[in-house]
Amino acid sequence: MNRTDQKMKITEKVVLGGDKPVLFAGPCAVESYDICLEIGTKVKAWAEEHGFSYVFKASFDKANRTSSSSFRSIGMDKSLEVLQRVGQALDIPLVTDIHESYQAKEVAEVVDVLQIPAFLCRQTDLLLAAAETGKAVKIKRGQFMAPEDMQFAVKKVRSAGNDNVCLTERGFSLGYHNLVVDMRALPIMRQFAPVVFDITHSVQQPGGQGGSSGGQREFAPFLARAAAATGVDGFFIETHPEPAKALSDGPNLIPLHRMGDFLTMLKDVWALGRKYQDFPIE
Repeated sequence: MNRTDQKMKITEKVVLGGDKPVLFAGPCAVESYDICLEIGTKVKAWAEEHGFSYVFKASFDKANRTSSSSFRSIGMDKSLEVLQRVGQALDIPLVTDIHESYQAKEVAEVVDVLQIPAFLCRQTDLLLAAAETGKAVKIKRGQFMAPEDMQFAVKKVRSAGNDNVCLTERGFSLGYHNLVVDMRALPIMRQFAPVVFDITHSVQQPGGQGGSSGGQREFAPFLARAAAATGVDGFFIETHPEPAKALSDGPNLIPLHRMGDFLTMLKDVWALGRKYQDFPIE
């Protein structure tokens, strides 16, 4: 199966689709500057130790929570300020989600990558608004989308003159409150753009706790190793010092103290997967 030669340039030093895996990692949501800085500092050190390029991730707004009573945000302005401070303090690029077209320009002034949530991957105006900022655009595959149909989301971004785009796999809906990862989706989508595997949300159980989402983090290492063996270009991981106290997606989060060993595992399997990524079957 042919792989596109297209890469996604995040900064001069961080490129998705090359010879070095990119790690997108941080807390699910911006909770405070102190928590974001703690996570970013530790993950950056582990990423450098294990040969990953690092992009700090945190959402400035959780606009798609199951219940309106769940935590959403500390506020757009305050969250973007936190992200900017973390990026400057650690000298690392940033990624966050946008949910509406009007947010693209303002958020792009702070971050290096605009992430399109899975539920919104078909929203043409949102994709075009993100593309027109000139920043890299990271599109999550919708839980309802065939992997081959994600080529059209990529084409929408490129139609605006922006070739810095990638796709992210996070499982598809199989019944209620359940996601399943079809590993075939990774090489299928890799025909169109670089591919990132979202470890955290692949073990999510949407709405599975009656008003909030559950998760099965015990399966994260298995899915992560399987995706790494396909030779994906990067990984998306949400982490927290105390997942049980996190304000969003606690059941899915990798405990911060396990991230170093988790990255060791990922890099070992990724290197083997890359070695055999062009293995001929015919």
